[in-house]
Amino acid sequence: MIDPIRRTGVQASRTVGGAFNAALLSASGSSFLDLAHTVEPRILPPDSVAVPASALGPQATTIVALRHPGGVVMAGDRRATQGHEIAQRDIEKVFPADDHSLVGIAGAAGFAVDLAKLFAVELSHYEKIEGAPLSFDGKANRLGTLVREHLGLAMQGFVVVPLFAGWDTRAAAGRIIGYDATGGHYAETAFAATGSGASFARGSLKKLYRADFDEERAALACIQALFDAADEDSATGGPDIARGLYPVVIGAGAGGIRRWTSEEVAELSARLIEARMVRPDGPEAPLP
Repeated sequence: MIDPIRRTGVQASRTVGGAFNAALLSASGSSFLDLAHTVEPRILPPDSVAVPASALGPQATTIVALRHPGGVVMAGDRRATQGHEIAQRDIEKVFPADDHSLVGIAGAAGFAVDLAKLFAVELSHYEKIEGAPLSFDGKANRLGTLVREHLGLAMQGFVVVPLFAGWDTRAAAGRIIGYDATGGHYAETAFAATGSGASFARGSLKKLYRADFDEERAALACIQALFDAADEDSATGGPDIARGLYPVVIGAGAGGIRRWTSEEVAELSARLIEARMVRPDGPEAPLP
């Protein structure tokens, strides 16, 4: 005979389990704590409070990258948000990883910046130990491993999604690699974007991209895409003329890494804004 108290506990656990199963199918967030707090708060410690991950630290967005015959260009806006507030106006999200590659970060800013720095240190360490740089594919795989090691925190809402690009010395061509939160990585053929404004930036690049771009036109297309993203996504910042804040733009090619100066990016941004005074939605894409 089953003890009544034990039977009640079994029924309760089944009820909670059923509620969790139903909630999991309709959950909109990635935080288990949020889910438990909503469905069955009694299983949590007495003083636990569900706090959105975005409230615990700034979120960084948006990054774009574009291939051209001489290499790649990567650019990132300067805004970081915390909830519905602007946490920082001048954050940098694009970094050199080594002499021929770049990494851009989106997601939980604190973790993402540390990941980019750790990645650069690991590439430098490998080159010192082996006497030769890691291959482009090896770099992409290593960055994927670092993202996968962050998966536990990503499941709690602290997602980090980088973008990797650079000059592949073996293929003698620029390459771009996109990632997901599990560390999966995928080759991008011509351009890529990540972050909260990625869908808008990617749509912009679809109409702007030309395979014969030189580095300057590639950089201008990236800035145009960030401008379009800022026009639609509140978490993405556009050029801030009053404060002299412009996107970070870095190129990679056979000759190495080149960071565009603030003056150079300001000049491209001024050209963009002048053209948008005539056509606010941006340049027309010619029909075939």
